[in-house]
Amino acid sequence: MTESKWRKTDTGMKKKIREMQEFFGLQVTGNLNRETLEVMKKDRCGVPDAEQFTLFPGRPRWSHNRITYRIVNYTPNLKRQETDTAIALAFKVWSDVTPLTFFRQAVGEADIMILFARANHGDFNPFDGRGGILAHAFPPGSDIGGDTHFDQDERWTLSRDGINLFLVAAHEFGHALGLGHSKDRSALMFPTYSYVNTNGFRLSADDVRGIQALYGPPEDSRQTKPQPKPPKPTKAWDRCNPQLSFDAITSLRGEVWFFKDGIVWRKHPWRTNVTSIPIKNIFPNIQSVDAAVELKDRDLAIFFKGSQYWLIRGFRTLERYPQSIRFFGFPRSVKHIDAAVYIKERKKVLFFVRGKYWSYDLRRKQMERGYPRRINDDFPGIGNKVDSAFQNSGYLYLSSGPIQYEYDYRNKRVIRVLKILSWLNCD
Repeated sequence: MTESKWRKTDTGMKKKIREMQEFFGLQVTGNLNRETLEVMKKDRCGVPDAEQFTLFPGRPRWSHNRITYRIVNYTPNLKRQETDTAIALAFKVWSDVTPLTFFRQAVGEADIMILFARANHGDFNPFDGRGGILAHAFPPGSDIGGDTHFDQDERWTLSRDGINLFLVAAHEFGHALGLGHSKDRSALMFPTYSYVNTNGFRLSADDVRGIQALYGPPEDSRQTKPQPKPPKPTKAWDRCNPQLSFDAITSLRGEVWFFKDGIVWRKHPWRTNVTSIPIKNIFPNIQSVDAAVELKDRDLAIFFKGSQYWLIRGFRTLERYPQSIRFFGFPRSVKHIDAAVYIKERKKVLFFVRGKYWSYDLRRKQMERGYPRRINDDFPGIGNKVDSAFQNSGYLYLSSGPIQYEYDYRNKRVIRVLKILSWLNCD
């Protein structure tokens, strides 16, 4: 704000200035001195500072621990997947220290609606263009309660350049959960923005005290202790271990994804590098995958874990998932799927379970009669176990341990025997 909007003769405004100066630990004068103006010029959150405590008045909180969110639109500064991941990680800093869990939905009304907007955007809290107010969020409640808005005019990034979306989102979600601002300069909930290293980011003790005053500690107290870090499969010796096998492999929008123990490697056909990331960073409610299959002509993928499955479009889980694999017609004796592959020409999905396989007719939406059948009988030359499967360039690629068979499904014969690692630049 400019100085002309703050009248020294306005006693109400002088009171507000004194409150702000006290909050930020400045000399309390009620006047707009240089030190006060410098603080006012900093990029900041749009939620007012004049909170006596770290909680909103009345201590609003969500009455349920399973909180849904929906990303309504995106910033053009980042890829959609980057935004999805930043938002998921921002929620994770709060779920790590509380019993709260966060689930993303693709459509409908969620507890926390997330959007990027400019200037006046219908909530009587207009944004002010680049710089100044970066975002704002509403405390828990019905209707607009919990909703979180980001100024579209900011240059959103995932680094120290521009405005780091992860840091701002994590701060705003604190408000959406019921926290006000903190006077602790080391706290995430301090009102002005400043970049900190986001690798291994942890909440300050003040942030943890504030959120646990509303929701308590994690139900399993062991979660408050440092957790072992997931393996780092990006190391060459790990990714290229000749004995390495995969839980699942699938194509996904032109890439090939390799799943192992909560990690996914992503191989793009036109790039030499192979990237890896924890699955939960992309899909927060999926910790690991037993089987995966892409339905290319429908722009869908199906991920299986245990007796549940998720329907995926792009890099988001569709609403109302997970659901039971009984939907496909499996008997109760089937507790998990080893592998799945889509036969596009026949509109069939083949499911491999131990030494047998099923065929599901997508047109009729039912399992075909006469199944399960023995893998040995219908897939000569590959043995009786399939760990992962996918289709590429007209062939099936069926894996058992570290060995992969390039298979001609039409003529029922093995074309080549490969090492899976040949896909991961390990030759």
